[in-house]
Amino acid sequence: MTTAAPSGVVTFLFTDVEGSTRRWENDANAMRAALAAHDEVLRSAIEAHGGWLFKHTGDGVCAAFSSPRAAVDAAIAAQRSLELPVRMGVATGEAELRDGDYFGAVLNRAARVMAAGHGTQILLADSTAVLLSGVDLLDLGPRRLRDLPNPVGLFQVRAPGLQTDFPALRALDASPGNLRAATTSFIGRESELDEVQAAVKAHRLVTLTGVGGVGGVGKTRLALEVAARLVDEFPDGVWFFELAAVTDPAAVPDAVAAALGITQQPGKTVGESVAAALEGRLRLLVFDNCEHVLDAAAELIEAILTQSATVRVVATSREGLGVAQEQVWPVPSLDIGAGIDSAAVSLFVERAQGIAPSFVMVNGDEAAAVVEICQRLDGIPLAIELAASRMASMTAGEMRDRLDHRFRLLVGSRRGLERHHTLRHAVAWSYDLLDDTEKTVLDRCSVFTGGFDLHSACAVAGSDDLDEYAILEVLDALVRKSLLVADRTSGRTRFSMLETIRQFAEEQLVASGAADEARAAHSRYFAGREADILALWDSPRQREAYVWFTVERANLRTAFRWAVDQGDLDAAATIATYVPVLGGLFHSSEPIAWAEELIEPARAVNHPRLASLYAIASLCCMAGRIEEAVGYAEAAQSVSGSGGDEVASRPVGLMCFAYLAIGQPERAVKWCRAQLARGRDTHTRTRAVLVVALVAAGAGEEARAAANGLIEAAEATRNPFMLAVALNAYGMAFRDVDPVRALAALRRGRVIAQGSTRLTDSLLAGMLCRLEAEHGDPVAAFDYVALAIRTFHDAGHTALMRTPLAALAGLFDRIGRYEPAATIAGFAVSPMAAALIPEISTAITHLRDVLGDQTYESLASKGETMTTTAMATYAYDQIDQARAELNTVSK
Repeated sequence: MTTAAPSGVVTFLFTDVEGSTRRWENDANAMRAALAAHDEVLRSAIEAHGGWLFKHTGDGVCAAFSSPRAAVDAAIAAQRSLELPVRMGVATGEAELRDGDYFGAVLNRAARVMAAGHGTQILLADSTAVLLSGVDLLDLGPRRLRDLPNPVGLFQVRAPGLQTDFPALRALDASPGNLRAATTSFIGRESELDEVQAAVKAHRLVTLTGVGGVGGVGKTRLALEVAARLVDEFPDGVWFFELAAVTDPAAVPDAVAAALGITQQPGKTVGESVAAALEGRLRLLVFDNCEHVLDAAAELIEAILTQSATVRVVATSREGLGVAQEQVWPVPSLDIGAGIDSAAVSLFVERAQGIAPSFVMVNGDEAAAVVEICQRLDGIPLAIELAASRMASMTAGEMRDRLDHRFRLLVGSRRGLERHHTLRHAVAWSYDLLDDTEKTVLDRCSVFTGGFDLHSACAVAGSDDLDEYAILEVLDALVRKSLLVADRTSGRTRFSMLETIRQFAEEQLVASGAADEARAAHSRYFAGREADILALWDSPRQREAYVWFTVERANLRTAFRWAVDQGDLDAAATIATYVPVLGGLFHSSEPIAWAEELIEPARAVNHPRLASLYAIASLCCMAGRIEEAVGYAEAAQSVSGSGGDEVASRPVGLMCFAYLAIGQPERAVKWCRAQLARGRDTHTRTRAVLVVALVAAGAGEEARAAANGLIEAAEATRNPFMLAVALNAYGMAFRDVDPVRALAALRRGRVIAQGSTRLTDSLLAGMLCRLEAEHGDPVAAFDYVALAIRTFHDAGHTALMRTPLAALAGLFDRIGRYEPAATIAGFAVSPMAAALIPEISTAITHLRDVLGDQTYESLASKGETMTTTAMATYAYDQIDQARAELNTVSK
């Protein structure tokens, strides 16, 4: 009996054999026979439950059902009979049947749900789960799946005869945080782990402190393990902030904001902006190494907890933060009471075998020596690891004997600061084993924050006697001796130090009198990278420049601050003017503050980068500081016009944001034309800004004339960012007279922009909203505007967020959703939004006509008084409702 193909709302079952490639490689004949049996089981189960098997996909099948329950029953029946480990995914939604195949978003959802599972596991999307009754389902929570813009609620089917326990789902970014997988095993501390997890659930702030304030006791590792095990309980992510790299307490809010992608909001400090952006978010924040910035960290954490009742915080510090309702949890040393069976000895043995795979405790004397070493080191993990690192060249007995000699203080009283010195002496002992060259390199590399690579190590620690290969040899030795950590996960080796070692090495550097020289070399190095990094940025390999900036952000911050403090204006101005090109402006407001800080000293000497500093500072308009922004823009124009700024072309056009923000695009037009007349447009950036300004000024014909040939000129630069900017400008210029061509340009721009900055991607998405609604895919229009709103909201760009909201208000007006259109318009109206989304004015006039002035004013006033978070939430909810209505109409 052949089942008719279901249509309309369809439930899809997708299957796949887990590990099929390995099975084919191991025994092709056996796999061929097993797959034939597999196909028959699935076909029979699907047909027996009224399904239609419409496609084979390699080692899996795709089937359609008119009934969600029938699809689940078929999956259960098949799993009970299958011998191969088959993972299954089920999702329900609207699909179009065409030429014997289905098309629609639900198919991609079903495939992604299946891919998240494991062999013998049946997963359901929430779209199917809500339609079922009488089925035993395990709620696995919302998960982010590849290629899907929003999290999908997943459920596991449970039934007699089916496996129930599986590894963690293969969700892509199940949590949107930045928590990385641990690189070392977690040894011992199971009871501590359970207790800290319980503490985090019971208290909003848990601070892990070391016994007696000792560093290296394992606070960070315990915090990371707790966070990893709680990740599924925080749908908005687990976020880790390494504060050891932040040397200036005032920069703590900036470092946290940069990691979260939040920028300063109008009328708020950076810390207040972070706290406001976290309102209502279900996030776990881990602040690591707070001790050297204790007050600043405590102030920020307190502001966050005051603003949001849903955020939880774990902090590590050598002392408590002193914040109300803080739960201080002292992290003890590893257990040593169980002797050879203790966690401390297990750690020693595992780390020793990592250095010397042949290491074993061959006899009772060797085992006793290891136990004594761990006892003498008080069970402190870092000290034990340092000792274990010597097993490549020493026996445990020799280690014990040397330990007795080098740590005389450990055999006496453990009172007060003597206990605090325990780890310091462990580090000193390891440090004393280095030769002079190794000590010099380690000391000088302590100036890095956030790690370093071979190239930067050569710049700071190299000399006539130490070339690249000599430095490489020293770094290799330091890695083997556990004083440096080498991370190769990115495809390039990056070195770092445990913070306690870095601090110790820094002390030695200061004592030697070479600290200023090393810090100056560090600052000059990062200033000197300008030409190389910008050449990389200005090429098809642009993405590598963005990655470099992300990796080196902490070092750039440290280099800038040292240059400022030492009066090295050239280095400071260089860093402050090239970092924004790499995206720093659009992920954090910090570079804007850098530029503002340098303006007065640069103006005093008529520095050649003064115009660039003014231009960058003018972007304070994004945080709502309009008056200051216009002042900076005018100053930039004046200095640039005098010819005193030889590098002013790099941030060209930035000041035009200020003119758009006050509704005077004609000033931007005038400036751009003056620049073009001087021949200052090496990358088409001025021309692209001119097009946008002309559009904002209502000069459509002139904008189109300026846009003709713009894309070809941008392509010739081989610069992806500039091409994306040009495509955005072109799309804006032609959106009214040739929407098809404009749509194609904007879509292409988005593809390119996804490899550059989120700002460009979101600006393109905002422009696409209107065109997709009128000439493309209406559902995609809502997807684009939601993306733009979310990006600007998450980054704290309140001023820019009004532009996509204005587009949304216009879209709602066109489809007859008048009340939300008026409410959103009340929040969105601003000079910049009116200039970039001119249809908002028409929409408001129409809304007044259909609603009446009194009703419109009431709704607009409601929107105007909403907080940014409330408006974003309201917009998302209205977008979801509009999507549902569109789906209903299309049926």
